[in-house]
Amino acid sequence: MSVLDRFRLDGKVAIITGASSGLGVTFALALAEAGADLALGARRVELLRDTQGKVAALGRRCVAVPTDVADPDDCERLVAAARDELGDAHVLVNNAGVARVAPAHKDDPAEFARVLQVNLTGAYQMAQAFGRACIAAGHGGSIVNVSSVLGLVSADAPQAAYSASKAGLLGMTRDLALQWTLRRGIRVNALVPGLIVTGMTAAIRANEQASASALASIPMRRLGDADELVGALLLLASDAGSYMTGSALIVDGGWTAQ
Repeated sequence: MSVLDRFRLDGKVAIITGASSGLGVTFALALAEAGADLALGARRVELLRDTQGKVAALGRRCVAVPTDVADPDDCERLVAAARDELGDAHVLVNNAGVARVAPAHKDDPAEFARVLQVNLTGAYQMAQAFGRACIAAGHGGSIVNVSSVLGLVSADAPQAAYSASKAGLLGMTRDLALQWTLRRGIRVNALVPGLIVTGMTAAIRANEQASASALASIPMRRLGDADELVGALLLLASDAGSYMTGSALIVDGGWTAQ
């Protein structure tokens, strides 16, 4: 097997949450180009169907399942649909997430809880459903939890809920790796993007002070493009990263190097 072959996902089935827009679409197309068949989950059904069409145009099998990761039953349904329509799943990309910018002294605790329910609890529930399916099938797998550089550093935009959820994902990644890698053959890693041009970062980019502060903290002095995360994603998802588990792979233009 050549070096580049190790990044291939031919014959594998991958599940991606948050696949209706932003990074989810980029990740879906990247995994499809690498050879994977895909099960896509998201709440926005019409946009999810658009992603399904783009994947199908690449010649890959694809099933789209309306999914709210905050609902554990939806998580189970997405994994079951992947198995029933495509075969046993080998890769899970926990990408679903919501952002919230709000000063802490004005924030609504219910909104804080909602962000954690989607970004952190939802990822855990998806990992549980995927892990149980891998164990039942008797094979290992790879989970990629999409965290954020804001789980490691702060920005001028007030977003305690989002930062807490993404920091929590890093802790969850380490714990699941210790639980599942040796006994179950399931690798668990985190992808940690910096400030990427997507709808999720629109609030920071629209805030002149926060945007200027963030750019000043990035040695490359620019925002990243979604495509610049693809190499790291494929490394974690494929056999190219077979000796990686419990890792947090940072792609942030040098932000956390300061």
